[in-house]
Amino acid sequence: MLSKISSFCLSGLEATPITVEVDISRGLPSIVVVGLPDNAVKESKERVRSAIKNSGYKFPAQRITVNLSPGDIKKEGPCFDLAIALGILNATETISSFSIKKYIILGELSLGGQVEAIKGSFSIAMRASKKKFDGIIVPEKNAHEAALASNLDVFPVKTLTQTIQFLQDTDSIKPFKVDIKEAFRKSSQYDIDFSEVKGQSHVKRGLEVSAAGGHNVLLLGPPGSGKTMLSKRLATILPDLSLEEALETAQIHSASGLIDTKLKNIGTRPFRSPHHTASDAALVGGGTIPKPGEVSLAHNGILFLDELPEFNRNVLEALRQPLEDHCVYISRAHKSVKFPSKFMLVCAMNPCPCGWYTDPKKECHCTPQKIQKYLSKVSGPLLDRIDIHLEVPSLKSQDLFSEKSKETSSDIKKRAVKARNVQQNRFKGTTIFSNAQMQHRQIKEFCSISKESQDLLRIAIDELGLSARAHDKILKVARTIADLDEKNQILPEHISEAIQYRSLDRIW
Repeated sequence: MLSKISSFCLSGLEATPITVEVDISRGLPSIVVVGLPDNAVKESKERVRSAIKNSGYKFPAQRITVNLSPGDIKKEGPCFDLAIALGILNATETISSFSIKKYIILGELSLGGQVEAIKGSFSIAMRASKKKFDGIIVPEKNAHEAALASNLDVFPVKTLTQTIQFLQDTDSIKPFKVDIKEAFRKSSQYDIDFSEVKGQSHVKRGLEVSAAGGHNVLLLGPPGSGKTMLSKRLATILPDLSLEEALETAQIHSASGLIDTKLKNIGTRPFRSPHHTASDAALVGGGTIPKPGEVSLAHNGILFLDELPEFNRNVLEALRQPLEDHCVYISRAHKSVKFPSKFMLVCAMNPCPCGWYTDPKKECHCTPQKIQKYLSKVSGPLLDRIDIHLEVPSLKSQDLFSEKSKETSSDIKKRAVKARNVQQNRFKGTTIFSNAQMQHRQIKEFCSISKESQDLLRIAIDELGLSARAHDKILKVARTIADLDEKNQILPEHISEAIQYRSLDRIW
């Protein structure tokens, strides 16, 4: 007898409908899986066999052929286990085929018959909600993320036996519902705050400017000066995620299996911090079947690269295109996929191999040649995409023990959001949302400066040895500083502050 069950698989972020066909015929006992399965899918026959037996059902001693249609799409992962098991039981008439056709079925099976979590259930539920089905059957651990697709009934199951009972009596499990707005509200709070950072007032100011204009930032300072601590708190002063942004980010994290089972991280901006040994495929995405990399997992959030010169040169160069286009294209022989990658880049590095070159109290033992070689590991084209350079000095003892009241993230965030609102009105009707995204035409239109400011900028370029590429960066940052100052015109003091944030250009 032939059995057909509806399921889905992921290709990039796109969910593709899959029909699981099971045919049982006479012949030597065997299971054959066809339809371009990967190793995880091929191994499902052993999991399915044990799950059926250990759940108390009889496994047919016949030839079983499983076809995953359409056959020209590569299938991966164990998400078809539950559908294959039900297809076998349906083909042997252990369960009825009437109700089984009404649902999309997803889930990995353990040897004992438990239904385990899968990746991509949110993306699949979003796509499945546009099809005519009574609902989707998912592992209990995936119920929260699948229920984010509010137009589809979600039925969570724990075991193969419970799934069979539900198909025989569809009233035995009620549809699982999630209040998306309430879940979003509860998860939108951060556990860290800028008030926890001692001293470093000028660095906090630079990060405020970065948040207000969406500018990429580089922190340079000795070990223990607080670069990582400050970087982690940058997300707390960025504008709140919109619900649309949160769902867009959740789709990427779902495909990578990173959504918390209780949706605890859905309302906060992603903060990704890959180790410096990461490959270019890990950073930008890749694989035989393309998967999102760190730049996509940081979408709508922050990508933090600590110890920047320690990253492989070709890995850093791979960042240039995502920073420019806000998306990643990965091409393979059978398909090309696109992953979004709109993120803020935050980098941290020491000023020399030993880390103490700029510290007034500790002696640096690095030669000028070593320092130059260390700094030159970061290419000029990558630095060209970083608007703000901040020097982070070692913390003084009086700052460490100071009990002076400090600004909270909420206080700084209010000013940053106010400046962002000004920019949204300025760029209304365009694809630009912040000052950092301005191109030459917008800079010319919105960053006009007086003769006094022009003279100041000319002196800075000549006297400080700033490169020509720093010119536009200074104007964009000055525009953000003016927005924070609630000024329509860029004033000399705004230019002066922006110049301070390009002082590291002298090193390269």
